[in-house]
Amino acid sequence: MSLFAIGDLHLSFGEGVDKPMDIYGGPWIRHTDRLQEQWEDLIGEDDVVLLPGDISWGMHLREAIADLLWIAGLPGKKVILKGNHDLWWTSLAKLNGIHESLFFLHNNCFEGPDYVIGGSRGWLCPGAKDFDESADRKIYERELIRLDLSLSHARRAQERAESQGVAKQLIGALHFPPTNERKQPSGFTDAFEKAGAMRVIYAHLHGASAYANGLSGTHRGVEYTLCSFDRLNGVPLRIL
Repeated sequence: MSLFAIGDLHLSFGEGVDKPMDIYGGPWIRHTDRLQEQWEDLIGEDDVVLLPGDISWGMHLREAIADLLWIAGLPGKKVILKGNHDLWWTSLAKLNGIHESLFFLHNNCFEGPDYVIGGSRGWLCPGAKDFDESADRKIYERELIRLDLSLSHARRAQERAESQGVAKQLIGALHFPPTNERKQPSGFTDAFEKAGAMRVIYAHLHGASAYANGLSGTHRGVEYTLCSFDRLNGVPLRIL
């Protein structure tokens, strides 16, 4: 039983959703066909796949359903995090009824056999070149609250497991990078460090110049890994 991750699927199977990714070339050409081939080669029904945001171009849930059901038809359990383009995202009550293989990570945590996953969408961090103090500060602080809620659930899950003699490591997840381009500590990195996260997965960054702006490797005891679709060339990355 393994844990994989890949973000930024940018699907558009919904009727009336015209967002072909082929126009970006490279790994985006026939990207859904290649993803399905790689997914089915690597991932079994007992595995879990973390999808850290930007799942569907649909503006509303009715437009995103086809994309979510396409994901549901692939092997494994899928843990889905909200991205900045996931405008279709609605209440957990509605999302949880879509398919039993889909788990939506939002103010909660996902519990695996020897790990727990906690996270939030995240946002631009203070000090980022595009960070607007009036427009972005409130969203940033709200996402820190959401992350704290999720990590609190994760810590309680770890404590329950420990009481039964089972150690579960904490995997963190964001859609946005956890720092600004200068890789300065943020409220997100502080939260993951305080919670004792072993590894943090994020997405959102596209293209070689953007990859270089993302935190990578081990920093202050936490390993950070960028898992956007193009960074992985469409191949889900085995995390555990």
